[in-house]
Amino acid sequence: MEILVLYYSRTGHVAQLARLVARGVEEIEGVRARIRQVPPVAPVTQAVQPPVPGEGAPYAELRDLHECAGLILGSPTRFGNMAAPLKHFLDSTGAEWASGALVGKPCAVFTSTSTLHGGQESTLLSMLLPLLHHGMIVVGLPFTESALHTTRGGGTPYGAGHVSGDEGNNPVSDEERMLARALGRRVADVARRLAAGS
Repeated sequence: MEILVLYYSRTGHVAQLARLVARGVEEIEGVRARIRQVPPVAPVTQAVQPPVPGEGAPYAELRDLHECAGLILGSPTRFGNMAAPLKHFLDSTGAEWASGALVGKPCAVFTSTSTLHGGQESTLLSMLLPLLHHGMIVVGLPFTESALHTTRGGGTPYGAGHVSGDEGNNPVSDEERMLARALGRRVADVARRLAAGS
């Protein structure tokens, strides 16, 4: 059983969170993480991206959505919304919506912002909207996760997060790490329970 951890990362912070989320997924017995990224998008006047990324996870394909038992999306914040490359990928999933490829699968979201009030919660909510249209089951972070009470950076009931700082040099805090891993564990556990029929 695999959980798809799908993200876009421009500066590397979301990619780091994706690895932490994937680590949490794999803490659940019998569940593995499949990490994929989406390519950047650019106006037609700019150079085309190579079909294989120069570094990091492979690019996502639509078949990854069909093959996953759950989906965890990550994006940096762009004016309180998900980044265009992730939205572009999600906009290409009309056939998967029509066929119900994601219906009944658990999902969750995570993000990174440069400032504490940089739109983390609205970005997380914006990523959940298409997942709800796909009929997915939203998994958040309940306040039984003690790090939600102590974090001074990212992490909300809507999903995991990181505050990178104005210069992008804040390390991922202990609480942010704990919450990212907890999010991965929760989605993996829900997927396993759904598969077992319990």
